[in-house]
Amino acid sequence: MRPSGRATDALRDISIETNVNKHAEGSCLIRMGDTHVLCTASLEERVPPFLRNSGLGWVTAEYGMLPRSTGSRMRREASAGKIGGRTMEIQRLIGRSLRAGVDRVALGERQITVDCDVIQADGGTRCAAITGGWVALRLAVNALMTSGAIKSDPLTDHVAAVSCGIYAGQPVLDLDYLEDSDAGTDANFVMTGKLGLVEVQGSAEGAPFSRAELNRLMDLAESGIAALVAAQAAAVV
Repeated sequence: MRPSGRATDALRDISIETNVNKHAEGSCLIRMGDTHVLCTASLEERVPPFLRNSGLGWVTAEYGMLPRSTGSRMRREASAGKIGGRTMEIQRLIGRSLRAGVDRVALGERQITVDCDVIQADGGTRCAAITGGWVALRLAVNALMTSGAIKSDPLTDHVAAVSCGIYAGQPVLDLDYLEDSDAGTDANFVMTGKLGLVEVQGSAEGAPFSRAELNRLMDLAESGIAALVAAQAAAVV
């Protein structure tokens, strides 16, 4: 029995509320159970120096957790004077993942920065950030197309992410914090809407896992991604 009472192949309740920030070109608040992430997409008519005069656009991301997104207050990384290794790794993952669904030629020489701020954490924050980040990116691109700044859609596919793991000896989908902290195996899967793999992060926390167990986790991830993509599509209609 999972702590939440969910079936092994069940996602947490998901909701995606769009246009929650009046200033950003695209924004949403994604809730996956008790994990809540605010995602905003900001457009700049410039690219990093290494892309100037290349004809290519750029999509990047930043990620952070608010001080009371967890059970006890965390110190703001800004007050520490540096970004932690975990934060850097996650925001690079988000950026790589979102770029996998972008035609950078069609985007043109402009940059979209997707900011993902965790308001409340209960496991799977990076996955929620990628899934919600795509929605914010989609809305920002829609604004570009509506304005006539670009002629063709640079988004080639959805991108979403979900966690899977082996908890109490069973492969399960979408781990919450209680499961994540006690899982024998923990993995994150980033996929496109067509279920193409973008990135897989997985590790055994105890005993090694088998190829058969990995295949089962992949099957769970595919079903979860399909449901998340459907939620993304419904949010941006």
